Amino acid sequence: MANVAFLGLGVMGYPMARHLAAGGHTVTVYNRSAAKAADWVAKHGGKSAATPKEAAAGQDIVFACVGADNDVRAVCTGPDGAFQSMGKNTIFVDHTTASAEVAREMYAAAKAAGLHFIDAPVSGGQAGAENGALTVMCGGDQEPFDRAKPAMDCFGRAVTLMGAAGSGQLTKMVNQICIAGLVQALGEGLNFGLRAGLDVNQVLDVISKGAAQSWQMENRGRTMIKGEFEFGFAVDWMRKDLNICLAEANRNGARLPVTALVDQFYATVQARGGNRYDTSALIHLLMNE
Repeated sequence: MANVAFLGLGVMGYPMARHLAAGGHTVTVYNRSAAKAADWVAKHGGKSAATPKEAAAGQDIVFACVGADNDVRAVCTGPDGAFQSMGKNTIFVDHTTASAEVAREMYAAAKAAGLHFIDAPVSGGQAGAENGALTVMCGGDQEPFDRAKPAMDCFGRAVTLMGAAGSGQLTKMVNQICIAGLVQALGEGLNFGLRAGLDVNQVLDVISKGAAQSWQMENRGRTMIKGEFEFGFAVDWMRKDLNICLAEANRNGARLPVTALVDQFYATVQARGGNRYDTSALIHLLMNE
């Protein structure tokens, strides 16, 4: 069992930290809202810290799940960042969905300080975090990955080293690109079925047993039909992720025509006030034309 810190207790980080505590690790938590950290400690034990630097002192592994690139920089290398107090040869694992660029930057900064950095974005959404069933895509070096993996197994059903620093973030980009196209196609198909007068719930029963089956169909199809979007992975977050994908594609020359189009559809959802809707809200644009 390890001494660990968890920085960032959002909808993903809060249950991920809980699974670490349930797995027997000694957990110190940090959150920008101190009240949320105090609430976590009251429910799950451990202790809270006032800064990432304080939380990271004396830990074997420091985990983080924050907002975006600049948040990663702040909790790692900022004046009160974790790198300021982490011991030599200890490991920082970043579960934020961020750019491959910042992952490589933090990896280099960690190396210079005698530390290890693993970029480890996750997939599976809030339900996956709550159930300890996330897919964790990692980039970094083998030896620190091997040391950190048993702890990540507390909340991950599949924890895989994908390659060098940044590879975890690049894999997450592939994941988000695939999801964007799937959700739009599912929305179009369901809207078509509704306008054709079909029993769309029966349609889902039938086609989910064939080649069209997907996680999105199984978990979002029926709520999409009902127009229920007040849950799950928010449109704001998806747009952040897709913008990362599109920026990386501009660098590596990949063509993402469908992804770029779906990103604009999400922008329209935002303009209509659906910033916090689940990503399946793409069907809302089709049903309300």
